[in-house]
Amino acid sequence: MRKKLIRFDWAMKKLLCHKANFDILEGFLSELLRFDVTIEGILESEGNKQDEYDKYNRVDILVKSQNSELMLVEVQNDSEIDYFHRMLYGVSKLVTEYIKEGEPYGTIKKIYSINIVYFGLGQGKDYLYEYNGEFIGLHEKDILLPTPLQKQDFKIEQVSDIFPKYYILKVNNFNDLAKDSLDEWVYFLKNSEIKDSFKAKGLDKAKEKLRYENLSDEEKKLYDRFQENRRIENSVSYTARRERNVEIAKKMIVAGSKNEFIAQMTDLTLEQIEQLRSTTD
Repeated sequence: MRKKLIRFDWAMKKLLCHKANFDILEGFLSELLRFDVTIEGILESEGNKQDEYDKYNRVDILVKSQNSELMLVEVQNDSEIDYFHRMLYGVSKLVTEYIKEGEPYGTIKKIYSINIVYFGLGQGKDYLYEYNGEFIGLHEKDILLPTPLQKQDFKIEQVSDIFPKYYILKVNNFNDLAKDSLDEWVYFLKNSEIKDSFKAKGLDKAKEKLRYENLSDEEKKLYDRFQENRRIENSVSYTARRERNVEIAKKMIVAGSKNEFIAQMTDLTLEQIEQLRSTTD
């Protein structure tokens, strides 16, 4: 019987920052980015600061690879309407923080923003989104390319090789059918479980090192508290969301909206809406 492992977001905060466990994170990044990643070190980032309540709703790790790329890996559990903007802010901040005053702009490091979200971010059915911007001519529809000298000096093939690259993993959209090695990682991120048949890079180490029974007594206490806080927060969040949807549904009923449309807008069932309608009319 397969045993559940500790959650990846908690492991990021407590275990994956240690050099002995870099191989787990290296495996994940290599599968996602489709090239081998070797971690030189973990840098200080905002999400690694402890908060008063130690709830870990947001966790991020800033990785520096041996090729000097910066990789911001963030896990977000709670829904945020301005999350896209925060992605942009986080990358912009890195661009300015890791260039020294007086250095040429060509020394700006390549940045990857990797976002693992456990909520419905935007509108889309897929579970993995990649943004790799290009400059496209409005009239000729051609892609703006670097000059041969730029290719030589900056070791690039496309202008987009200079600019930040964004990935979003909408974990809850995954259907639990692992068709390739990256899917195996997404399965683990969603279920905290690794099947015996999985072969993705880093998962063998995760399976070995992220077992609950391998934690120290102190780490077990911290993890148990983390899980309890998550249960409480999920309950509070669900109750607040339900109350908000009920109020919206009541207003839509008064406005004359049909049950099917109200269900789409509020996630309430048709039966629940009918009950509200009987008390609202």
